[in-house]
Amino acid sequence: MFYGDLAEVKSEIHIPDVEPTAFLILLKYMYSDEIDLEADTVLATLYAAKKYIVPALAKACVNFLETSLEAKNACVLLSQSRLFEEPELTQRCWEVIDAQAEMALRSEGFCEIDWQTLEIIVMREALNTKEAVVFEAVLSWAEAECKRQGLPATPRNKRHVLGPALYLVRIPTMTLEEFANGAAQSDILTLEETHNIFLWYTAANKPLLEFPLTKRKGLAPQRCHRFQSSAYRSNQWRYRGRCDSIQFAVDRRVFIAGLGLYGSSSGRAEYSVKIELKRLGVVLAQNLTTFVSDGSSSTFSVWFEHPVQVEQDTFYTASAVLDGSELSYFGQEGMTEVQCGKVTFQFQCSSDSTNGTGVQGGQIPELIFYA
Repeated sequence: MFYGDLAEVKSEIHIPDVEPTAFLILLKYMYSDEIDLEADTVLATLYAAKKYIVPALAKACVNFLETSLEAKNACVLLSQSRLFEEPELTQRCWEVIDAQAEMALRSEGFCEIDWQTLEIIVMREALNTKEAVVFEAVLSWAEAECKRQGLPATPRNKRHVLGPALYLVRIPTMTLEEFANGAAQSDILTLEETHNIFLWYTAANKPLLEFPLTKRKGLAPQRCHRFQSSAYRSNQWRYRGRCDSIQFAVDRRVFIAGLGLYGSSSGRAEYSVKIELKRLGVVLAQNLTTFVSDGSSSTFSVWFEHPVQVEQDTFYTASAVLDGSELSYFGQEGMTEVQCGKVTFQFQCSSDSTNGTGVQGGQIPELIFYA
C-alpha cells in the first residue's frame, strides 16, 4: 500500500473493509508484539490479520475463538471459520454443534448464519438431536432471513429464502405425533406435501417424497468405566438421601451426557435419583429422574437434559443422590486414570461425597460422554 509498484498515490488511504479497532490491534501487534483481543473485536481482527498476511496474529485470534467456543456461538463461528478458511476452528465448531445440537440450533446465533452454512448444518449426519428441533430451527432462520431481505415473513417467502435447504430436513424421520403437531401445522409445506407425508406414515403403498427418509446417525455415546470389578454385601451399598460424588478431569474437551449408576443387588428395583455436575462449586447441570434396575451388576444410564461442555485440565464434580429401599452393587478396584479412546480421565475423591464413594470404590461407575 505504501511502497513498491503497487503503492497508493493518494496521501490519505481509505480502508473501508477493516474496522478501526481491529486495525489498531493489528498495528499494535506489528509495532510492539502485544496482542489485545476482545470478544466483540476478535473476528474483525482475524479478518485484518488474514488480509495483511500476519499469521501469528491470525493464530492468536483463532486460539481466542476456540477458548470462547460454546453452543450459543458455535454456528456463527462455523460460518466465520469457513469464510476465513480455518479448518481447525471449523472442526472444533462441529464438535460443539454435533454434541450440543439442540442448544446450538435454538441459539440466536443460528439465525444469523449465511445460507451456505445453514445448508451444511442441516445436511449434517452427526447432529445429535430430534428432527423436529432441526425443522423449528430452519423455520426460525427463514423468518430472520426474510427480515434481512426486507420481506414479510409469510410461508411463501420463508420457502423462497430457504430454497432447496427445506428439502434437507428429514421430516419423515419425525414421529407421526411430532409431524402432526409441528411441521404439518407450520403452513410452510404445501397441502400436497403434507398429505403425502401423512400417507407415508400410515399407508401400505407409500408415496414418493422429496425429503430424506433415513434418520441421522447422531453421535454414539462413549463410556468411561472407572472400576475393575463390582460386588455386593448384605450391609451395603444403601441409600438414605446421602450424596455419592467423585471428581474428574480430562485432557481434552468433552461433553458429559450423563452418568452410569449401579442398581439393586436383589432383583428388580426402582430408584429416584438426582444427578449433578459442578465446577468450582457452581452447578452446571442437574436432573431429577428415576431408573429401574434388573438385579444385575450392569450399569444403568441416567442422562442430563443437555450434554455439558467440559474443558480440559480442570476438575469437575459428578454427584448422585439416590433414594431406594434396596441395597445396590458397588464398584471396587477403582482407577485414578482411565484412557477412553483419545481422552484420558483422571479421578480424585470429592469432599461432597457423604455416602462412601471415592476413587477406590462406591457408586458412579461410569461417565457417559461425547468426544
